[in-house]
Amino acid sequence: MFRLTELSAIDLNQLFNLSPNPYVILDRELRLVGMNDAYLGVTGRSREELVGRAIFDAFPSDPSSQPGRLLRQSFAKVLSTGQVDHLPLIPYPIPGPDGELEERYWSATHTPIKDEAGRLTFILQHTVDVTELHLLRSRSAGDLKVHTDLMRRADAVQGQNVALGEEREYLRMLFEQAPGFMAVLRGPEHVFSIVNRSYRAIVGREDMIGKTVREALPDLDGQGFYELLDEVYRTGTPYSAYGARVILQPSDSVQPEERFLDFVYQPIRDQDGLVTGIFVQGQDVTELRRAQEAARENEDRFRTLAQSLPTHVWTATPDGRMQWCNDQIFTYSGLESFYFDRERRSDMLHPEDSPRIAAAWGEALRAGGRLETEIRLRRHDGVYRWFITRAVPIKNAEGEITLWVATNTDIDEQKKTESELSNLAETLGHRVEERTIELERTQEVLRQSQKMEAIGNLAGGIAHDFNNLLQVITGNLQLLSREFAGNETAEKRLNSALAGASRGARLASQLLAFGRRQPLSPKVVNLSRLIREMDHLLRRSLGEAIEIDTIVGGGLWNTLVDPTNVENALLNLAINARDAMNGQGKLTIELGNAYLDDAYARHTFDVEAGQYVMLAVSDTGAGMTADILDKVFDPFFTTKPEGKGTGLGLSMVYGFVKQSGGHIRIYSEPGSGTTVRIYLPRSMEDEDVVAENGSGAASGGHETILVVEDDEAVREITVSLLAELGYRVLRARDADSGLAIVESGVPIDCLFTDVVMPGRLKSRDLAKRAKERLPHLGVLFTSGYTENSIVHGGRLDPGVNLLSKPYTREALARKIRQVIDQNRQAQPKPLPESPPEIHSAKPAAETRPAPELPIAVLLVEDEALIRISTADFLQDSGMTVIEAGTANEALAEVGGQAIDILVTDVHLPEMSGLQLALKLRETLPRLPVIFATGDRNVPGSEGLGDTALITKPYDYELLTTRIRSMVTPRRGG
Repeated sequence: MFRLTELSAIDLNQLFNLSPNPYVILDRELRLVGMNDAYLGVTGRSREELVGRAIFDAFPSDPSSQPGRLLRQSFAKVLSTGQVDHLPLIPYPIPGPDGELEERYWSATHTPIKDEAGRLTFILQHTVDVTELHLLRSRSAGDLKVHTDLMRRADAVQGQNVALGEEREYLRMLFEQAPGFMAVLRGPEHVFSIVNRSYRAIVGREDMIGKTVREALPDLDGQGFYELLDEVYRTGTPYSAYGARVILQPSDSVQPEERFLDFVYQPIRDQDGLVTGIFVQGQDVTELRRAQEAARENEDRFRTLAQSLPTHVWTATPDGRMQWCNDQIFTYSGLESFYFDRERRSDMLHPEDSPRIAAAWGEALRAGGRLETEIRLRRHDGVYRWFITRAVPIKNAEGEITLWVATNTDIDEQKKTESELSNLAETLGHRVEERTIELERTQEVLRQSQKMEAIGNLAGGIAHDFNNLLQVITGNLQLLSREFAGNETAEKRLNSALAGASRGARLASQLLAFGRRQPLSPKVVNLSRLIREMDHLLRRSLGEAIEIDTIVGGGLWNTLVDPTNVENALLNLAINARDAMNGQGKLTIELGNAYLDDAYARHTFDVEAGQYVMLAVSDTGAGMTADILDKVFDPFFTTKPEGKGTGLGLSMVYGFVKQSGGHIRIYSEPGSGTTVRIYLPRSMEDEDVVAENGSGAASGGHETILVVEDDEAVREITVSLLAELGYRVLRARDADSGLAIVESGVPIDCLFTDVVMPGRLKSRDLAKRAKERLPHLGVLFTSGYTENSIVHGGRLDPGVNLLSKPYTREALARKIRQVIDQNRQAQPKPLPESPPEIHSAKPAAETRPAPELPIAVLLVEDEALIRISTADFLQDSGMTVIEAGTANEALAEVGGQAIDILVTDVHLPEMSGLQLALKLRETLPRLPVIFATGDRNVPGSEGLGDTALITKPYDYELLTTRIRSMVTPRRGG
């Protein structure tokens, strides 16, 4: 337990005293020097009666008696061998509450405690009272089972003793090996009870335990440390010091030594809050102090040297602020002050040079590299002369810039004879400036994309937890509405609460849409049909004052997209346009084919070149400024008055388009209206037939439903809703418990399970194994978050039924009924009996080749969600997957297993994916490798054969196809 805490400062004395097991410490003469409260409790003694006395004086025992002989032999063995000794059972009487000796039986462990030189200094005795166990064993002498149980209990007690001894030794080792100095002082006299190695090394002495601080460290007298300890003990207020000076002289034979320390005096309190001691912990910072002084001396020498040089010398801080310059600059310029930073330029600099120098200096600061450029500086008489400026970063051991050192060297005479080179340099300077601007623009696009991705991840995570909460609220409100039927006041309040919960559900759905976490059900559709079907809805939503003009290009391509989300996106854009036009104007909806070429994709982040179906919505409203355009996709950003919008409309559209593999662009200028263009990938397949969603009345049934949900509140409300609908309901808290119910043989008609649950068994595996045992079982998944094993690439797997949280009673009833009825309709009709097959007499080995073995994939990915979902898909594709989160785990998993292909991320902890591939190629030279990474290339892999690169986010089907194309199937013997 203590290893996992990684504590660097522990009050071992307090831990020892609070242990529930009896412990006592003896010196080499077997004198009692310390014991904990548990020991005092079982012996009925006090510390004053025991400390300092020999153990056989405190607890008399005849040396010739069995207890006396066993105990003395055990102590002698520990003292002679230095090894732990155990006494599984020893009778030893102790005085009872009335003073009379009471026969007790004990199990004892004697552990040697050694100093740094390995000499035994103390013995730790750990005792356990086993009187009741021994008496039980005596009364059950003929019962073999009781004997066995008792022996097992004795072995367990002995094992616990060993473990406790090891734990104590481990804690002592932690304290002893701590890099900082530590000590524990007890009582108002500050007696040393624990001192670690670092502390002893700093003060230069060893014999400190049991001495007061004034006795152990007399050389501290007059330096104020005694008084500080007294004050901390008296007030109970901690004290901290930084760089405190102390003079140490371990003995008169050595010279006093000056040291500088950072330390803290922390009061130790008992259970009643009273101060009982002080914990001392700190670091020796003497070398740091000396290094700082040496740095100051080096700086003085540098400035002296710089003042003697004929060139200009100056220094700047890591962020580009001028720090110091030599007198040559003041002599040349005639200025009384000289300063510049990242934003401000010096008055010496020629106005035409200022932008170029600003860009070059800014680039050097960003890249942390050497700066060398030519500038014109004004002399005291107003004449500008050419200088070459060279600035070099000074870095510390960690590679961090601590200072810039620079010189300005006069090259005016050279410039006058190099006019052609000067023109060339000017041209080059313009090119550098243009490249810098382009780089800044690209970085801004990347920053915006990364910001949207980060906010999307946050929004998706919030929506997941929010949906679970809403599920509990909505379910309970619906149950309450039935109990208060006829109570108008209660019904009104319940309906208001349900309306609020419904708004929360919509908000969570919008957050999931923006975070690209909503489960999509894409269909191959032609958007012209969807737009025609929405015409009436749009006109009713926008009002008669809005003129709607629809333009559909000829030969419109199909696209693979979720029709419902397209309709929601178009309705959101239309309502935004209506509000921008103040309810009056013209709305133009345009559909057409579009091609985004390589040049466009190269200058636009997160866009792939190719064929798209373009949906454009234009209005004649007020338009937007550039600063508003930069933020329109941010969640909760809106230009509408308070209470008129959530600010999630465009965010939801953005998330849906990106999740569908598309692109979105907004064009707007103040006074010229706004156009939103959505590009959805073209599909080469025929249009699907989109079925209407059923919306009939919710009905129940009498079938048996197994509910598997780890959230207790959600589970209970779901069970209540289903029971109210008439179903027989079984419940389980995780997939393992659910599988146990399935395997019990109880008839089940439908499995209703959460997707993300704790435990070794996943919900998808539960459904698969349940269907194997109950082929006619209906399965319905539910989740408030869709980064899981039933959604791949943001899309539901074929044949999967999902009810998203939070759901209403009606939605639950309708979906359960639908799944049960669908499953009944899908049950196969009985087939007529077939005539018996006539088997060939030829051996099977001669008629059939050996079957192909599943492809064995070693999947190495440190992101757990990516690894789990990828492994699920590959396993569903008939492959065997060996998962690993690091390269070292992968190497450990490979031992003795056949591997057909390695699929690995490049950026892994401990060892990169490329290094892992090279390591595996040492023993498997023909092993195919797929690098699945967000990078566009893998430097260093150019010379490797039989490799492929798939960039994230990758399509699972593409990954599966690539694996099968690179692997030659093995056949079983």
